[in-house]
Formats: sequence, C-alpha cells, structure tokens
Amino acid sequence: MSAIILLGAQWGDEGKGKITDYLAEKADFVVRYQGGSNAGHTVEVASDKFMLHLIPSGILYPRTVSVVGNGVVIDIKELAGEIENLQSRGIDTSNLRISTRAHVVMPYHKAIDEIEDQCQGIGTTRRGIGPAYADKINRSGFRISDLIYDSNFKERFEKEVDRKNQLIHDLYGMRQFDSELMYADLMEQVDMIREYVVDTSVLVYQAIKENKKVLFEGAQGTLLDIDHGTYPYVTSSHPTAGGACTGSGIGPTSIDRVLGVAKAYTTRVGEGPFPTELCDETGDVLRERGREYGTTTGRKRRCGWLDTVILRYAARINGLTDLAITKLDVLDEFETIKICTGYMYNNMMLTEFPENLNVLRDCVPHYIEMPGWQSDTTGITSYAELPAEARAYIEKIEEITGVSQAIVAVGPKRSQTINSRNLF
Repeated sequence: MSAIILLGAQWGDEGKGKITDYLAEKADFVVRYQGGSNAGHTVEVASDKFMLHLIPSGILYPRTVSVVGNGVVIDIKELAGEIENLQSRGIDTSNLRISTRAHVVMPYHKAIDEIEDQCQGIGTTRRGIGPAYADKINRSGFRISDLIYDSNFKERFEKEVDRKNQLIHDLYGMRQFDSELMYADLMEQVDMIREYVVDTSVLVYQAIKENKKVLFEGAQGTLLDIDHGTYPYVTSSHPTAGGACTGSGIGPTSIDRVLGVAKAYTTRVGEGPFPTELCDETGDVLRERGREYGTTTGRKRRCGWLDTVILRYAARINGLTDLAITKLDVLDEFETIKICTGYMYNNMMLTEFPENLNVLRDCVPHYIEMPGWQSDTTGITSYAELPAEARAYIEKIEEITGVSQAIVAVGPKRSQTINSRNLF
C-alpha cells in the first residue's frame, strides 16, 4: 500500500502543481479532494505551460488515473472547458474520473459570491465556491448525480432557483435568474462530462487495496482551512490532511505519508494578517523573481520571509512526515536571508501559531539571519551539489520544524527538481 497526501503548508500557491506533477509520473492515481475552480496549479513541461483549476495535475500522464473527488465543488462549464483545452493540446483525458457526489457550482453562487465579497472584503476569487459549500451544508445544493440520475431534478432545481431569486432580490436587489435557461445550459454541460462520472470512493478504495500508488492532491493551503486557517480570511473547505479522507471517501488508516509543500519564503493572496510580509524592495524582488501572480486571478501575491511558526503549525495539524521545499532558486541573489522562528506579542515570545486573528495582527516576527549563497541553483540536480549555505538553510528549516525534506525545487520545470528520498 502506498498512499500519500500532498498539501500546502502555508497560505496556498506553494507550488503543489509542480510537485504533484513530479510525483504523478510514478503514481497510478491522483485524487483532488477539495476546493473548486478558485484553485490553480501551474505545471511547466518543456516549453509548454499548463494551468489547471479543477483537473488534477496527474492528467498530463496518460497512464495515471486523475480523480475529482466528492469534496470538490464543480463548475461544470469550467471543467468542460478545461477538458476541451487539454484535448486541443494533445492531452488524453480518457483517464479522468469525476465523483457522482461532488456538488455543482451554479451561476447564482457566483453572483452571491461577488456581491458578498464586495461587502465583506475577504478577497475571494468570486468563483462561487463559498456559496456552493454553504448550500452543501444547508442541504440545498445539487450533486453531479442529481443532474444525471434524478428524474425530479428539473422540478427541484426550478424551486431552488425561485428561492434564490427571492433571496438575492431581498438582500441585494440583484437581477433575477432564468431557471429554464440555466437548466438547458446545465444539461448541455453535464453531457460533456457524463462519460467520466463514477463512484470515485469505490474506485480509490479498490486502488489502495490493490497496492496501487495513490496521491491525494490538495488545493489552497493549511492556513486557508475553514477550521484551522486564519478565519475569516480562509477558503470554504478543508485543504488539511483530514480533508483528504472526507473529500475522497477513504479512511485515515489508508494513508501512509503526508507531504507538506512549502516555498522557501512565504506568500499569501487576499486579505488578512501576514506577520513576515515585506512591503518594500525586498518583497518586490521576491515577487518578481518568483513570478508571484495568481494562476486563477492574476492578482499580485504578498511576499515575505519564511515563517517557520506557520510550518510548525502545519506539521502538527497535518501530521507531516515530509517536506517539499519549492522555489529555493528565488533566494539565489540574496546576501542575507531571514527566517521567522517566533512572534513577539505584548513583550512575550510566541512559538505556537495564535488562534486569534487579532493577536496575529499584533505579532512582530522574530528573525534569525543566515548567509545567502549568491549563486545560481537552477541547474543543480542533486542535493549534495547545492551550495553549502543553501543546504544549511534547508537543514535549519528541518531542525525548526522537525520534518525532513524529501524534495527541493530549484525552478518551475520538471527537470528542476531534486529528489532526496523516494516517496513512491
């Protein structure tokens, strides 16, 4: 049995798509277990760049089965468009599988999301993800299976659209939605994905029982988890390790390892406190060297020094067994590099990540400084060949977090990956 959860150990955008793609070459299954089209993974293959939002990164390998699990909320139009785009570029999508239990993002979810984000200022992608999850919890959502197998779907759908129209009008004075038009669009869209729809829980369970290599791919990151993130500046699902089980329909005893992906520095998108954020020239250098712009939105990412308080937290919450450290090459030019090891708050040193957002806002990072290596690492293919200062930096991260690195990325391409330990 070989089942690995791969997740973000920071605020998302850690380079999970690249690491998933790297491991997917040996995986039999790659399973996306939460989030929606608000997530974006960028994978570079030779001179090609693939931007994936709903489909797991494993789709680029023909022998790998790519699974969209029940914990994902699916914008069917976006998913169908993504399939068409991949096919037009010569990618075989026949090994894609979509859960019957996955909930559907409707046009009214997007409208509500846009208006609510304008009011609340959370900084969502306005893709309807939060409202879709809200309907799921309220038991008023629709699953893929409803669109395909429920003979009463149209009647139920029309009633829900009427209810949403009234709600949206009363709260926001917004335009009304045409249930007939929406229904016709949905039926056309679901026909485009019908061939991929199965009970993915059974599929993944059988794969694990047959000792297949299964990789569970998370979207966003630990600090965007609805329970364990910097609430309310979070996503609407569980990117953490526990979400992999509920979001794919398998038990925790099936999991062998948990791989946390972390940049060699820290970034976040959207609003909320960020203790190590650098609103200066250094932050700008990190952003430009790291090409820190959102895959889904194109928004500038906020950048700062590595925060190991966050990484220790992620290690504890997720039970991390391994680290993948990405974008080490972004630090190649720095003479001195800082690592945040704790926060000063009211003249006290905090080494655990605070639960309260107001406390976090007032935290001042406590840094240690390490010498930079000031040499190009982008062509290095083995850990031993890294500059001594770069190895010392990585080993300090391991010491502080208590988690050993298994992978180090020194660029966006597949070939720019240092494999220190075989996970599959």
